[in-house]
Amino acid sequence: MPHFSNKKIIVLLVSTVFLVALIGFSLSNRHNATLPEQIIKDTVGFAQSLVAKPASYITGIYGNIEALLNTYDENKRLKSRLEDFVVLQSEVDGLKSENKKLREIIDKEESLREYQPIHATVIARNPDQWEEKLILNKGQVHGIEKNMAVMTAQGLIGKIIAVTPFTSEVELLYTNNANYRVSALVQGEKEDIAGLIEGYDGERNELILKRIDSNKEIEVGKHVVTSGLGGIFPKGILIGEVTEVTTEDFGLTKMAFVKPSSDFAMLENVIIAKREVTSVDGSDGSGTNVNLTDPPEEEGEE
Repeated sequence: MPHFSNKKIIVLLVSTVFLVALIGFSLSNRHNATLPEQIIKDTVGFAQSLVAKPASYITGIYGNIEALLNTYDENKRLKSRLEDFVVLQSEVDGLKSENKKLREIIDKEESLREYQPIHATVIARNPDQWEEKLILNKGQVHGIEKNMAVMTAQGLIGKIIAVTPFTSEVELLYTNNANYRVSALVQGEKEDIAGLIEGYDGERNELILKRIDSNKEIEVGKHVVTSGLGGIFPKGILIGEVTEVTTEDFGLTKMAFVKPSSDFAMLENVIIAKREVTSVDGSDGSGTNVNLTDPPEEEGEE
């Protein structure tokens, strides 16, 4: 009986070793599929291809339909915008035609807005007067004259105060000249409110708009533009934006602080405005308080 048991154990061990070797051999050659495995894989792959191609085709159809619908919606929006543009263009053309007819009716040959632009470049700035004056490369031979307005694409910066044959000097709005004035308007929804740019606040780095009617209401954020009065600055040139409104002269008038629209620290290319109307020595000129409507007194009169 013991002899028989040993034989069974030996057979069992040999069988186990053979089975383990067979399993190891099968795993080591797993990359080479057997014939049944190849048949199964080929069958499954063919079935998948039969299913995948129609599915891909249907997906493509849905994609094309969605793209077509998106194109249709976009085309519809573009047509709508085009119609709005046509309407707007028609209104603009109508306003131009109406403006032309009105000017013909009143026989007005000159406008406060009209000027001939002369482009110039900043060639020098005095470090001691960096915020007050600068030199341009255009002078008398280019048609530049004293008291012409100077601006950038962002807005007004000053006026010509001296001219040589080939250069000109500009006094900026940031000047300390107490007599430097610019007739201005605060643009409103119902009406424009008049005032005078007189000096600037060094601490705030902003211009000061004075002589505003105390009965007028000015909102912060409103734009300030030139009025065109005085014959120096064309009408409608942007000066800046109102940042604060207060009162002065015991409440008789109001005062506003205006943040300039132009960057006075980065001035390179400017535009000199040659007015189409006759220049007069008004509030935009020498800054005097002379009453231009009164004739000069004869010598000897009191």
